[in-house]
Amino acid sequence: MDVRVCDPSSLKHRSTDQYENWHAYEFFYGEVFCAVFFVAAPLQELWFQQDGATCHTARATVDLLKDTFGDRLISRFGPVNWPPRSCDLTPLDYFLWGYVKSLVYADKPQTLDHLEDNIRRVIADIRPQMLEKVIENWTSRLDYIQASSGSPIPDIIFRM
Repeated sequence: MDVRVCDPSSLKHRSTDQYENWHAYEFFYGEVFCAVFFVAAPLQELWFQQDGATCHTARATVDLLKDTFGDRLISRFGPVNWPPRSCDLTPLDYFLWGYVKSLVYADKPQTLDHLEDNIRRVIADIRPQMLEKVIENWTSRLDYIQASSGSPIPDIIFRM
């Protein structure tokens, strides 16, 4: 299994210094993501997952992603809907954001450049083996949810 995380700090719009408007997101997807990841794996094997942030779900962005990934898009308004308020089931919520935040702020960055450098470093240091463990953990979570008829997970399942 080849699992990767891309650097969210790449979403910074260079001319305005603003983060995550849909134009910047669309640029990132078209110019950065495609160039890096489509070379690494055949397109028909790639799945794309994103959260329900407004800039991620603008009609133009979702249409672009649907054209590229077809039914392998996990997103609000996509063919596979992002599970709302389901932190038990979304690896970005139950693993990535907390893990990255704990390391990014460890040295108390004082400037935006320092913060961005930390984000890039932490994302780059995430090894595929760690992400494979996250996916294994995800399947355990799915098994629990199915066996409990959709009940929330009572205890955190963190065995990495």
